[in-house]
Amino acid sequence: VQLQASGGGLVQAGGSLRLSCTASGGTFSRYTVAWFRQAPGTERDFVSVISWSDGTANYAGSVKGRFTISRDNAKNTVYLQMNSLKPEDTAVYYCAARPGGPIGSDAAYNFWGQGTLVTVSS
Repeated sequence: VQLQASGGGLVQAGGSLRLSCTASGGTFSRYTVAWFRQAPGTERDFVSVISWSDGTANYAGSVKGRFTISRDNAKNTVYLQMNSLKPEDTAVYYCAARPGGPIGSDAAYNFWGQGTLVTVSS
């Protein structure tokens, strides 16, 4: 499976962005997809995950209530709607996929997109 992340950009605090993760080369509907992010000088952190089986979503505490993950299997795409953005959300956002259930550890994911930069100005 190949993943392509897009939708990043520069936004003011309080604004919104929608990231997309589009897959090719596999049965996308059978993959759990997660978003991770990495700010400069920090480790990559879990943001959100959506399972392949029933669409169950989970979020990191820092984004809960502001971010929403969803998937459109017909379009082989997972979205991350990010609202009420804060400067601390600034990071490179990566999508990742695995042929199993939802897990928050990046080590469990087999396939990765190239990352898309989100910059939130104060």
